[in-house]
Amino acid sequence: MSRPLRDVVRAAEAELAAAGISSARTDAVLLLAHVLDVRRGEVERRLLLGSDLDAGAGERLEGLVAERARRVPLQHLTGVAPFRHLELAVGPGVFVPRPETELAVDLVLAELSRREGEGGAAPVVVDLCTGSGALALAVADEAPGAQVVAVELSPEAVAWARHNVERTGLPVRVVEGDASADPRSIDEVADLVGAVDVVVSNPPYIPDGAVPVDPEVAEHDPGIALYGRSADGLAVPVAVAASAAVLLRPGGLLVMEHADTQGESLPRAIAATGLWSEVDDVEDLTGRPRMTRARRLP
Repeated sequence: MSRPLRDVVRAAEAELAAAGISSARTDAVLLLAHVLDVRRGEVERRLLLGSDLDAGAGERLEGLVAERARRVPLQHLTGVAPFRHLELAVGPGVFVPRPETELAVDLVLAELSRREGEGGAAPVVVDLCTGSGALALAVADEAPGAQVVAVELSPEAVAWARHNVERTGLPVRVVEGDASADPRSIDEVADLVGAVDVVVSNPPYIPDGAVPVDPEVAEHDPGIALYGRSADGLAVPVAVAASAAVLLRPGGLLVMEHADTQGESLPRAIAATGLWSEVDDVEDLTGRPRMTRARRLP
């Protein structure tokens, strides 16, 4: 038997809210859009029109809402995560891209725009710790003249990144390798040493021993993408920055995401290596420290 769509959404919202999910209504609508294979706007239109939902679709929605109430990430249930202008495939084994990471793309594009004014060959951008490929693909999408390479250690994440390259059709080369190692040891990247214009990275940076508050992160994002392998969480970011220094041409730019508590410690650690100039930090839209920028010394 069909039920009014409004009643279905209200019930789903109530169940999700009771599970402690702050975005309960949004998640309910997005899960329903997934069940109906329509966009969110179409669900909202049908709600306004007072449409009904058939029993079969209702049962499928109930199953998904029950899983979401158990704090399975919404993106794992729908199979996709929005990032900039893209919709990326995600699931178990890969870090789900966050909205705050989109700021890194703005900083990369600003640097490429500045460089374009200087003329020269097509720019080269490398995304270290690419995960799903979000940063690399967004740059390739919005800076179509750039050569973009993405490096990732986890075989599971590499598979997701390559799937997203196929899914989007964007010209990103995905390389399986350790982004914190000397890039000269990675055959598919060695030819880029000293020739890269921008390195962008969202490395693992959570301090060892710290447990993320949200169950969606703590229980579902892979640990390899979360923890920075030191008490302050900076061991991996600093090692990735060292790798970036080898890849970048003199004057090339590093853009690296960090935790909002690392807005002073990461720039200080990077500056202390003596490899960088113009080291600064950039706040996200909420006013929290989010991205460190550093320019490679000649």
